Amino acid sequence: MLILNSGGTFNKRYNSLSGVLEVPYDNEAVTVILQSVTMKYDLAGVIYKDSLDMDVDDRKMLADIIAHSSDDTFIIIHGTDTMHLSAEFLDTIFSDKKIILVGAMKPFEIDKVEASFNLGMAIGFLKSLQNYGVYICMSGHVELWNKIVKNRDLGKFEIV
Repeated sequence: MLILNSGGTFNKRYNSLSGVLEVPYDNEAVTVILQSVTMKYDLAGVIYKDSLDMDVDDRKMLADIIAHSSDDTFIIIHGTDTMHLSAEFLDTIFSDKKIILVGAMKPFEIDKVEASFNLGMAIGFLKSLQNYGVYICMSGHVELWNKIVKNRDLGKFEIV
């Protein structure tokens, strides 16, 4: 299992100098969560962007890493605003991989529970997953990417 960190709200931290939440160029949030488990997971930071800033080149980079990896199971930490776009992109490329995109509605720095829960749920689901596919893990759900959507009005993901 390879965990790819692409940024998003999950990772954001408050910059007291600028007064804004920023996606840092590190894996601190994911590393802190993974320190609480006894299993060791491979983790690679790859993009470090808000998902609204991700483009097709970023998605191609994720796909290239997945294609050249010896793993067949992947978790991608991803911002929630364009998670579905990356999931759809990856689904058109891979039919022999198990990929779960996971994020958080609030930064780990602000709400350690949500990000930790979502990542833990994604890891557990991926370990028991039998079928290849691209999934999204959010709001207590893990579903194929086209069966779950972000409800911006309610601030959560829902099954469609």
